[in-house]
Amino acid sequence: MVSSIYNLKAVLKIGTLLLLVVSIGCRGTGKAKDEVPAEDPTARNNFKEDVDFIKMHTELIVLESNNGISKIAISPELQARVMTSTANGWNGASYGWINKERFGSGDTLEHINAYGGEERFWLGPEGGQFSIFFKQGDEFNLDNWYTPRLIDLEPFDIISRNDRAIQFKKEASLVNYSGFTFDLEISRKISILSDQQIDSVLTITIGDAVKTVGYSTENILTNSGNSPWTKDSGLLSIWILGMYKHSPNTTVIIPYNRAARTGQNSVVNDDYFGKIPSDRLKIGEKAIFFKADGKERGKIGLGPDHAMDILGSYDPNSNTLTIVKYNKPTGPADYVNSKWEIQADPFGGDVVNAYNDGPPEPGADPLGPFYELETSSPGAILNSDESLTHIQYTFHFEGTPEALNVISRRLLHVSIPEILNAFE
Repeated sequence: MVSSIYNLKAVLKIGTLLLLVVSIGCRGTGKAKDEVPAEDPTARNNFKEDVDFIKMHTELIVLESNNGISKIAISPELQARVMTSTANGWNGASYGWINKERFGSGDTLEHINAYGGEERFWLGPEGGQFSIFFKQGDEFNLDNWYTPRLIDLEPFDIISRNDRAIQFKKEASLVNYSGFTFDLEISRKISILSDQQIDSVLTITIGDAVKTVGYSTENILTNSGNSPWTKDSGLLSIWILGMYKHSPNTTVIIPYNRAARTGQNSVVNDDYFGKIPSDRLKIGEKAIFFKADGKERGKIGLGPDHAMDILGSYDPNSNTLTIVKYNKPTGPADYVNSKWEIQADPFGGDVVNAYNDGPPEPGADPLGPFYELETSSPGAILNSDESLTHIQYTFHFEGTPEALNVISRRLLHVSIPEILNAFE
């Protein structure tokens, strides 16, 4: 990243990294610019500090689990984004990365507004002949790249709400690079989960030795127009991205389908921003290990043959294990391709991705830094009034390495020592 993504010239230096950080648009709050001091990128504000800061700039709704300790903070104005969460009360660690300088600027940008947030709604594809980020006939470069306002600067409407869940809705139209118009409706339900629900979703008993927060988002995309959505005209996909606070020792872990393995290059796509060096990416027998230390920009992805329905990360500095689970289809499916080019295979995209922020060029500053875990739905082949649903679960566990080891072995199929030794 460049030293300041917050002015357009700097944004244009960031290259395709912005496809990952597209997050949040603040809808132009119109508030005066606040001076926000630079922060230690590894600093860990508690949940209350982050909530109080965001509330100075936009509406925020906090949901609590039935134990009153686990909490999530949601912004309706920022596309029903889960901004951050905690497993340990108001004074507990805050997991979501918040771009405080962007909030404090009191301004909005033309191409994208990256406010952060640990679970946000997005749509693909980004590039290609069916892109929704480029106008028909434009070259695929940053000068012509614009995040649709729908997923950048527009709020989602609250339909219903209780102490544990909140339902949002949004109606919109988008035109893709090929000139096809999508009339669509988005429904997004965010629910904080009880300990019993967490155990049920993960088919594991967490126990009292571990602090836990878990929540689900049910994201439904409906064709509200009269024309069918087909591969000939291009498809949309639901793309859920999460931005988390990194540490110098954070590692992303992605289990993969070993039966489909035919060599490293066929297991993981690691050429989004140039090949990932071997000291930052390891292909183990059961899982892929990827450094998420905020020191070097890189992104990886797995296609449908290799991806499983779960991925995660481990931070030994804070003894935190993060798990993301989603409803991956069991049969064949087409996934949109977001590469910035006219594509030979527009439906050969990735299902899960991970991103590590870092300087985009020598001497430049990163955006965060932070790291991301992402999941995508298949392309939505829909007739009028038909819908596609993508469900994602996010969990954070805090505890001793011994307690977290049980969870990691069960869910990610690797132990905490294996994670710690992956890059030794």
